[in-house]
Amino acid sequence: MKKTLLLSLVMVAGIIVTGCGKQAAAPGETADKAPDKLRIALVMKSLANEFFLTMEQGARAHQAAHADQYVLLADGIKDELDVNRQIQLVEQMMARHVDAIVIAPADSKALVQVCQRAQEAGIIVINIDNKFDDEIMKQRGVHIPFVGPDNRKGARLAGEYLAARLQPGDPVAIIEGVPSAFNGIERRLGFEAAMKEAGMNIVASQVGDWEMDKAHRVVSALITEHPDIKAFLCANDSMALGAVAALRSAGKLQGIPVIGFDAISAAVDLVKKGELLATVTQHADRLAVFGIEAALEVLKTKATPEDMETPVELVTAEALAS
Repeated sequence: MKKTLLLSLVMVAGIIVTGCGKQAAAPGETADKAPDKLRIALVMKSLANEFFLTMEQGARAHQAAHADQYVLLADGIKDELDVNRQIQLVEQMMARHVDAIVIAPADSKALVQVCQRAQEAGIIVINIDNKFDDEIMKQRGVHIPFVGPDNRKGARLAGEYLAARLQPGDPVAIIEGVPSAFNGIERRLGFEAAMKEAGMNIVASQVGDWEMDKAHRVVSALITEHPDIKAFLCANDSMALGAVAALRSAGKLQGIPVIGFDAISAAVDLVKKGELLATVTQHADRLAVFGIEAALEVLKTKATPEDMETPVELVTAEALAS
């Protein structure tokens, strides 16, 4: 009887030890993660934006093709402006002891500090999509490499394409993204450069915060305030969709061209239909992958990470038909 009881206790203890030693896979992790696999975190902006969903899908496809190399932990914020939540996500990834963080920051300045802390904890940090502010990094004595597109170049491409269809002196308006976002600033500067070089009259440059509904309201007000306006240059496609909807409601869609940026599927469909003049692709499905591959290379070689420019291309009806 004593031997049976002792054997039972040993078996129960073994079950407890085994159970405690195996944890359920956290969200974004592969359940069969091996101890020697690298852990790469992808921290994105609003997952309500198709652009970042496409980014995540591309990253997951890359991880599936390289499942023997690394585990992907992907997350993002619900609201494009929820900077505090994104800071929390970075802190959570630090607490989970990831090897690298690939981040598309919602704010070019506010996220620098927490990413610097991640670097100081020995985590590789790669900045994608929206570049960190150079002056803030200089003040803090930190360098976080940027792997992403030249947003000013992409916006200028779209602006020049639009300008070729306007007359010098025509009044145009710019719908900007979040004012503190580097990519939003760069796109505005690219639009401005193209318009000024072509002799256009920029009668307004207003913030749309990357959001369709806000852009709809802004554009509706602008076509009332400036009834002779000839075109809208929108810093992302969500705002371009809002602009198109506002113009359609006002019966002015055919006479006022709109350009966007990001090449989300809804915008590309409008380009095909002739309701959106052009958009710019920065290859959302590859953007996070470029950052992940850079992080993997640094982890492998221990080399100092460097900035890397990724491609941007103009998407027009002609390009889509060819």
